[in-house]
Amino acid sequence: MAAITQVIERRLQGLPRSVVLEWPGGRAGRGGDVALRFRQSRGLLDLARGEVGALADAYVRGEVDIDGSMRDVMTVVAQLTRQPVDDRPPMPWTRAWRHLRSRLAHRLHRDARQISFHYDVGDDFYALWLDPRRVYSCAYFRDADMTLAQAQEAKLDHICRKLALQPGQRLLDVGCGWGGLLLWAAEHYGVQATGITLSRNQHAHVARLIDERGLYGRVQVRLMDYRELPDGPFDRVASVGMFEHVGRAQLSAYFDRLRGLVVPGGLVMNHGITAGGLHNAELGAGMGGFIEKYIFPGGELTHVAHVARHLAEGGLELLDAENLRPHYARTLWAWSDSLEARLAEARRVASEQTVRAYRLYLAGCAMAFEQGWIALYQLLAARPSGRVGEPGEALRGAQSDYPFNRGYMYPA
Repeated sequence: MAAITQVIERRLQGLPRSVVLEWPGGRAGRGGDVALRFRQSRGLLDLARGEVGALADAYVRGEVDIDGSMRDVMTVVAQLTRQPVDDRPPMPWTRAWRHLRSRLAHRLHRDARQISFHYDVGDDFYALWLDPRRVYSCAYFRDADMTLAQAQEAKLDHICRKLALQPGQRLLDVGCGWGGLLLWAAEHYGVQATGITLSRNQHAHVARLIDERGLYGRVQVRLMDYRELPDGPFDRVASVGMFEHVGRAQLSAYFDRLRGLVVPGGLVMNHGITAGGLHNAELGAGMGGFIEKYIFPGGELTHVAHVARHLAEGGLELLDAENLRPHYARTLWAWSDSLEARLAEARRVASEQTVRAYRLYLAGCAMAFEQGWIALYQLLAARPSGRVGEPGEALRGAQSDYPFNRGYMYPA
């Protein structure tokens, strides 16, 4: 134990926040900003190793208590974490095992259970810390002084502008959440909007909003997997915060399915989290395992370079890529601050384990985006509209609906 505490004392020196550690029979550090109180001494070994995922797991189980603001806690965690992005190329057998595991983890029935595990935690819980539209994805702080609610509306409009939506077009929203994009696109751009989700809570919520807003006949929501959607094609397809659930082994097929759902020349927007490492998509220090266990079972990240390759293999042409990583850090901190301000209410509508897990998840992900360990990309693509000519032959009918410059994306 003495050797472990010596390692911890050295690691605490020079931290930007003062930290105190307490465990049965011992104490270390200097008091102030952050306190970690261990009910069992074994958690000290995880701390000495920089295994913050194990510490997070112990916190959710009630074996560790944390005092201090989550912003201060994560400032400390960022300094204590070792190898958050271990980007060494995996061995061939490791790569083959990950591919097989990904394929097995993303069958239709398993995906439905995994989505329900996260998104059906409870609408009352999510409503405590999301914006009034319940947009559960990265906001777009077009202006620095925007509130979260304003930035989420700016994001919805940013997507609609990128897709160049026009009245009467058919829009498909794959993984429509609580309906923010569906309703915005229908009410502000006059489209015929269809959303699909695997969450029963979200499906019921969107159906209720459609009825309340008198949008029946213009907006519809379906409880189904994107692989089972029977109709199409649509003029535009959006997938926001959904493809992280698809699985790396399924990405080429996923983009091929989106291509099949959009008309030739039509546009597809894929908005999602990408890995920070080119070779290794797993967050290190046990953080990836914690998120898999408590937050997103079956969630898998891929570096944007590989996403672009899968997009091309799916028959889509990449037109525009925008990294919104700093925007997601700010979004997550806004969610974290809102949850922290309403912990008593959160504990009335969700279990203590859920509240503890989400406290660490929101603040930890905010830190990960700040540090560049993960990123968020909007990828705008098109389905080629015609046959590509032979080498040296002029292209015939290959022009998509994408304008010749980006000016149309931004408000005057």
